Amino acid sequence: MARLADYFVVVAFAPGKRGSGDGQGQILQRFPEKDWEDNPFPQGIELFCQPSGWQLFGERNAPTFFIAVLTDINSERHYCACFTFWEAVEATQLQNCLRKVEEEEEEMVEEVTALIQPAQLFAPKSLVLVSRLDHAEVFRNCLGLVYTIYVDGLGTSLETVIGSLLTCTIPITGGAQPDMEDEGARTISLGAGDRQVIQTPINDSLPISNCSVALLFRQLGITNVLGLFCAALTEHKILFLSSSYQRLTDACRALLALMFPLKYSFTYVPILPAQLLEVLSTPTPFIIGVSSTFQSETQELLDVIIADLDGGTVTIPECIHISLLPEPLLHQTREALSLVLDPELEMADLAFPPSTISASSLKMQDKEIRAVFLRLFAQLLQGYRWCLHIIRIHPEPVIRFHKVLEGMAFAGFVTERGPPYRDTDLFDELVANEAKRMQADEGSKVRVLRHIKELAEQLYKNENPYPAVTMHKVQKPTEGCHLRLHQRPFPRLDEGTIQWIVDQATAKLQSAPPLVRAEKKCMVPSGPPLGVLMERHGIVLANSARRLEVVRNCITYVFEGKMLEAKKLLPAVLRAMKSRAARQCLTQELNLHVQQNRAVLDHQQFDFIVRMMNCCLQDCSATDEHGVAATLLPLVTAFCRKLSPGITQFAYSCVQEHLVWATIQFWEAMFYGDVQNHIRALYVEGNGEENHSEKEEKSALEIAAGQCRLWPTMSREKQLELIQKEESTVFSQAIHYANRMSYLLLPLDASKSRLLRGSGFGGDAESVSNSFITNSIAGSVADSYDTESGFEDAESSDVANYVVRFINRFVDKVCTESGVTNEHLKGLHVMIPDIVQMHIETLDAVHRESKRLPPIQKPKLLRPSLLVGEESVMDGLRVYLMPDGREEAAGGSIGGPPLLPAEGAVFLTTYRIIFKGTPTDPLVGEQVVVRSFPIASLTKEEKITVQAQVDQFIQEGCAQLQLRSCTFQLLRIAFDEEVASESAETFRKHLGKLRYPQHVSDTFAFTVGQSAKPALQPKAKEKNPSLRTISRNLVKNAKKTIGRQYVTRKKYTPPSWEHRGSQQHFPEDHEDEISVSEEMDKGTLSSSTTIRPSDKMTMSHLVERACCRDYQRLGLGTLSSSLTRSKNEPFRISTVNRMYAICRSYPGLLIVPQSIQDNTIQRISRCYRQNRFPVVCWRNARTKATLLRSGGLHGKGVAGLFKSQNTPAPGPSQADSTSLEQEKYLQAVINSMPHYAEAGGRNTLSGFTSAHMSGSDSSEKRQPKLGSLMKQVMGGKDPGTVSRGALGHRARVITLSSPKSMAAKGRDSPRGKWGSIRASGRMSNYALTTEIGSRLAGKELLSTQPNGSPSEASFLRQHRASLYIIGDKSQLRGVKPDPLQHWEVVPIEVFDARQVKSSFKKLMKACVPSTPSPEPGVAFLRSLEESEWLVQIHKILQISVLVVELLDTGSSVLVSLEDGWDITTQLVSLVQLLSDPYYRTLEGFRLLVEKEWLSFGHRFSHRGAQTLASQSSGFTPIFLQFLDCVHQIHLQFPMEFEFSQYFLKFLSYHYVSSRFRTFLLDSDYERLELGLLYEEKGERKGSQLSRSIWDYVERLNKKTPIFFNYMYAPEDGEVLRPYSNISNLKVWDYYTQETLAEGPSYDWELVQCPAEELEEATLPDTNAPQSRRKIIWPCYSNRSRTEPDAISRLLEELQSLEMELGQVPERWKDMWDKVKAFQRAEAQADPSGRMGASSLLMASSLPHQRRSLGVYLQESGVSSTINLSLDNDASSTSTPSSGKQGGRKSTSTLYSQFQTAESENRSYEGSLYKKGAFMKPWKPRWFVLDKTKHQLRYYDSRLDTECKGVIDLAEVESITPGTPTMGAPKMVDEKAFFDLKTTKRVYNFCAQDVQLAQQWIDRIQSCLSDA
Repeated sequence: MARLADYFVVVAFAPGKRGSGDGQGQILQRFPEKDWEDNPFPQGIELFCQPSGWQLFGERNAPTFFIAVLTDINSERHYCACFTFWEAVEATQLQNCLRKVEEEEEEMVEEVTALIQPAQLFAPKSLVLVSRLDHAEVFRNCLGLVYTIYVDGLGTSLETVIGSLLTCTIPITGGAQPDMEDEGARTISLGAGDRQVIQTPINDSLPISNCSVALLFRQLGITNVLGLFCAALTEHKILFLSSSYQRLTDACRALLALMFPLKYSFTYVPILPAQLLEVLSTPTPFIIGVSSTFQSETQELLDVIIADLDGGTVTIPECIHISLLPEPLLHQTREALSLVLDPELEMADLAFPPSTISASSLKMQDKEIRAVFLRLFAQLLQGYRWCLHIIRIHPEPVIRFHKVLEGMAFAGFVTERGPPYRDTDLFDELVANEAKRMQADEGSKVRVLRHIKELAEQLYKNENPYPAVTMHKVQKPTEGCHLRLHQRPFPRLDEGTIQWIVDQATAKLQSAPPLVRAEKKCMVPSGPPLGVLMERHGIVLANSARRLEVVRNCITYVFEGKMLEAKKLLPAVLRAMKSRAARQCLTQELNLHVQQNRAVLDHQQFDFIVRMMNCCLQDCSATDEHGVAATLLPLVTAFCRKLSPGITQFAYSCVQEHLVWATIQFWEAMFYGDVQNHIRALYVEGNGEENHSEKEEKSALEIAAGQCRLWPTMSREKQLELIQKEESTVFSQAIHYANRMSYLLLPLDASKSRLLRGSGFGGDAESVSNSFITNSIAGSVADSYDTESGFEDAESSDVANYVVRFINRFVDKVCTESGVTNEHLKGLHVMIPDIVQMHIETLDAVHRESKRLPPIQKPKLLRPSLLVGEESVMDGLRVYLMPDGREEAAGGSIGGPPLLPAEGAVFLTTYRIIFKGTPTDPLVGEQVVVRSFPIASLTKEEKITVQAQVDQFIQEGCAQLQLRSCTFQLLRIAFDEEVASESAETFRKHLGKLRYPQHVSDTFAFTVGQSAKPALQPKAKEKNPSLRTISRNLVKNAKKTIGRQYVTRKKYTPPSWEHRGSQQHFPEDHEDEISVSEEMDKGTLSSSTTIRPSDKMTMSHLVERACCRDYQRLGLGTLSSSLTRSKNEPFRISTVNRMYAICRSYPGLLIVPQSIQDNTIQRISRCYRQNRFPVVCWRNARTKATLLRSGGLHGKGVAGLFKSQNTPAPGPSQADSTSLEQEKYLQAVINSMPHYAEAGGRNTLSGFTSAHMSGSDSSEKRQPKLGSLMKQVMGGKDPGTVSRGALGHRARVITLSSPKSMAAKGRDSPRGKWGSIRASGRMSNYALTTEIGSRLAGKELLSTQPNGSPSEASFLRQHRASLYIIGDKSQLRGVKPDPLQHWEVVPIEVFDARQVKSSFKKLMKACVPSTPSPEPGVAFLRSLEESEWLVQIHKILQISVLVVELLDTGSSVLVSLEDGWDITTQLVSLVQLLSDPYYRTLEGFRLLVEKEWLSFGHRFSHRGAQTLASQSSGFTPIFLQFLDCVHQIHLQFPMEFEFSQYFLKFLSYHYVSSRFRTFLLDSDYERLELGLLYEEKGERKGSQLSRSIWDYVERLNKKTPIFFNYMYAPEDGEVLRPYSNISNLKVWDYYTQETLAEGPSYDWELVQCPAEELEEATLPDTNAPQSRRKIIWPCYSNRSRTEPDAISRLLEELQSLEMELGQVPERWKDMWDKVKAFQRAEAQADPSGRMGASSLLMASSLPHQRRSLGVYLQESGVSSTINLSLDNDASSTSTPSSGKQGGRKSTSTLYSQFQTAESENRSYEGSLYKKGAFMKPWKPRWFVLDKTKHQLRYYDSRLDTECKGVIDLAEVESITPGTPTMGAPKMVDEKAFFDLKTTKRVYNFCAQDVQLAQQWIDRIQSCLSDA
């Protein structure tokens, strides 16, 4: 029983000290006067009665009631029910009071009286009940009753009522029905005719909330309350604001009710008085309520969460982060709450909502919300009892929770609910019995709601056990009684009476017999174990069964000694260790192999086990929540190996570098677990053997519960004995753990006393036991614990001290918690240093022995194959190749074998960097990984550090390099620890030297085949003085002339080199000479020059150059002297630059208009950058329009050319002539065009410009209209198109022209028409329209479109300029247009080389990222877009298509951009490629590149940063960009190109590789200076390997069709117009593909080697094709070779068959042409259209159906034709035969024969070896046995039509088996020889094998017998 109320207090207003309006509370009376012994009177009640301060009011207020909560020093809560009413204060009364307080301060009183004279004042008075029980309604009623008696003057005496109130006792918890005798206990009456029933809760551990929780949710909403709930759990400060005190109390009560079963143990003040507001700045967490009048005071609190109950808001400061509930719990809780709070939500969308939705009453809703939170806690804490450790049972249970959760609330939970034998409540039942149900309900809202309702019922019943008896009868005061005017004050109560009543009751209680409370303790149920719950959560991975199988097998193999098998499985096991199930499986399996606590292994087994353990521990967190480290702990002290007699090394010395060992919580959990097991054993054994089996089942907690129940019944001796036993158990475990900890904390090499700081990783190569670095965590231990333990001498002390200190701290903590006696504890402290010392001594010996172990064998280095002439610079340095951001090779998300990281060596040769090695993963260990790239292509070399331990082999601190190449390759290498750091540095230095040689002549292409240090050779060795002198003279002359003529400022001058004599043999292009008549036309040369003999030789050499051959092909000019012919032609070949005097970067021969003299050219050239004046490079054969190229105009030139006439020209009058000449020059170009004469009138581009409103290119698919094309290029936009990139300015094309007088002064411009892109304010739209209007006036024939602009096609036809100059917008600013000329300038914005460079860098990083990204696909696309590479390609293609259109419609185009050697070159090359099918052949493409790129001086050396001089400029892939454009066109028109995509990749690779000289140096002039440009015929000695890439391609093309495109079927003269939108462009696979099997496939000799080995196992001797499965890996195999296309495969098969038949293989090209011809013939011969599939496949009507073709060549008596059947199985190899005989032994019947011209009868045919006549060798010949003619004929090869000889069968005498003679074919059975004896001589034959020989003999015999 408990008292309902402890104290009754009357508190009244008393004036404050200063006499201000604010007063203070004063306790008038309190009852009882004396404090209760068990419950002292709480201090400070007067503050809480008026939390906002005691004040006087001018009117009477209604009485108020609220409950404040005070917490005393023992954290007991006191509920103070305050009932406040107001009494009138008389002025005299107030004055008296004041006098009493301050008699001295007279004047003060005067003031006050003056203050209160006018009106009457009212002072508050409070009646307070203080209780430890929380019965709000009862208190309200009782105090109300006292007030009613006072106000209404009822007859009952107040003393009696208050006396009864203080003596009333009630049971704390209910449970029994209110029987008659129990009636007084729960129905109370205060003796005023009142009656109240007090409902005491059934279970007092459940909080009572009435409606407070529901109210809180109504005020704040679901999200806010959940936030507050999480904040309270995570110990944040929470402050409630409201203007109602009762609301504050309710809100705080509600929050506490929600937290059940956790208890809130911090500051809890539901109503905080004004005087105590500074409490809010306390550093500890709190839940406090404050009246909202003080809201402003709470503003500056930075770390307090403020919930405003009236406003419904929760304010969380920025600095606070509240961690919310984990998903899915958060979502489930929200959903459940909305089901309860808003049941209408579910029905809101129903078409026929139910008429009534029964909403719960507020009280019920309150319980439902609590039920939701109760379920939440049950889910969060389910299985918690399985994590409890009971470490002592007697004298009272000591429980530890080994999952470390911070938080006082949780600690309190464990203390309160941990004991196994106690009262249980709803929460215990829920956790134990409802876990399964809650999981089953998860998905279904209905079932969840049902469960919530059930729980709510129970909670409601707990609070209101007897709903029937809640009839209260309490008098209430009459309405408005507080407003009565003459209310007498509250009377003074009689202390004596009340005290007497209290004393009476106390005496009565003491005399009454004590109430024995029913013992309700029971054993707490544990619920389902954790494991069961976890698995149901689906945490265990689906494929874990397979993994576990692998783990088990591997361990079995290790212990059975099958090391190879184990090695194969090991990587899979290590990968599986990421999953928890696999880690647990590993520990279980290892456990099985430990007998009697010991398992001795051999070295290899030991290594495997240690590696698995390390990998297993690596993913464990420091707290080891999955218990893996815990299960491994006994194992690391069990597995060991013998190092030498008497010295054993245990596994623990090799698994020390894991953080878990340095975590004190881990050791505690382990310790408590072990103690629990031992204590359990103590009691299990104690109970005897008979019921042993069932006792085994009991958990420790169950046993403890049983023991607790028995404890009171035991004798004292028995109790002491048990206490002593338990204590010694704990003590012995402490000693055991001190040992274990010293094992895992002391490093193997403690001699160094080094401190391992930081994370505890690191270590040195010396402490290697076989392959494992062993070290310890002691350093980090010291770090983390020293400062706390007060040891500051960290530096001076050694490892042993740390370990001792760490163990001491541990022992102190666990022993005090588990009640070990002090004596024992002291003993332990003495013991620990000895244990550690002893262990150090043992380790010393182990360390010494372990250093003697032989190191683990590393794989042997694989040597790469080198090219002829490639020499090794640095031999293999052992390295690891680490994976980069490309996922395929490392397995990655795509899956597949992890080829990387690989272990091998890096080699540096004069040509390449090569890595060759094998994957560290033994599953793919037999594969060879090769990654290489040419040194010349290296773009970046940097040192890196890899954060993660990539692989357990790679040591920390080893040098790591990242090398990036512009062939899209990346080498991330980490040097092995055996490689000295000096070697790594040397490697870097050599690399730097080779990458940036001093001079081009030091690159690989020049030094190949020479000794490593090329020495300058003496001059005497020169074999060809004639050529040398020419070169020298040329250079000299050129230098003179250049010196004289270069007046303009030049940006770039190629360095002048001395001539080097070391290179002697220069190859020469295989070109037919074009005969050139020697007599030069004097008129074509400038008058000052006469040709010396040496110059004549120069001329003939120049004529042989590629560009000259092309000019002649195009009919652009001739060097002939016959004047008549040459004058008719519009252009001529000028020799003005043959000395490279005018322009150093141009070729020697140039095409210029016929009418322009050479000396004019010299002057014109000065206007252009680098003197690159306009020259013709191509002419359209149909329209005769020409394509010209030049550099951009000089600054000066621009000013002079295009500025308006008003600006006076600076400089001499010569300027006029220059600009006139320039005009003449352009006019001459225009005059050369045949349609010029017909064009008549002014031709302008206004059609293009005016069409910017109307044109859109959707109308014609293939041929975008010129207008829109031009508009796109110049930057205007169609309404529907959005073009990105440099041209994307939103601008209109505005055309303005103004007449201009011809007699303009100054340097005049070629008056072109100008389409400016930027519409400025002045050039208004009005001007535009009038201009166009006036230009169109009178031309009625133009049909105009509705918007007034002319229809485009006809408009363009009539008004097109004859010459368009494509210029750079930025250069041509401020230019005025001119309507009188025939040319027009098209200004475009292009990107410069810098932009290409930076874009390419980004492209490389996108295609070959250096680090993996979390979402590779997205990251690739994002970085690809950022690089803007495709935007640039789009731009180039767009402009090229525009130029093609212009040329195709008959206008000439001059491309005059930048210096004329980058983008200009790209454009003119692409234009020619698109316009002229010749350039799309192999030969033509070569010519195009030689002409436009090499002869016209693209700066390959400079742009490729090939030498030291150009290093700073960086790599700018202008040529690569061009090849990418060609690739895009190739993709769109696969039938138009003779060459394959591979050819483009080959060029892309080798133009940067420096293997060939073709792409070195910047211009013909420089090549000439080095003597490379042309060589005399005598110089064809020396190796051809490194000279010209074209020769190499040509030779290779003869051998194999690798560069040939089988789909080549060009349409005559087709002009290509590719789509250039970014959506039509593809990323070139050259950027993304790699072949790790062999490295890049562009050095053909290197790639060929391995292929022959692949084909050792060939087809068996049967006619049926055998299937052979091949595995092709995306980034490993070379697809085109392992799986060649059908045609290559057929050609190869044919070739290998020819080899087998011993014939000279036919060239593939001839074969291909024959097949095509045969197919065409067949197609024509079959007019009915019944073409078989075979014909269709290669017929020209369907040239591009790529099918997989297999050849079956039938044998027939009549004739055999080719039968192409669709077959995939036949094995194939793409090795082109290299001339060796044989290779495949297949049946000779498998051959193919195409019908030859003569129809012959061939009864039997095949290949035989025949020995020639006397002294002649054996040769393979094709023999045909002809029955009709009775002959045996033989031919050189199967396809030979010319018969080499005939043996007449009539002359044959006999046919006999022969014997091998000298020189006979090897490898052939002796019985395969036979002799044919004729009358003239004996013929010796040899067949492939015995059967064939027999067949021949039989056939010839049958022929003879037939005759």
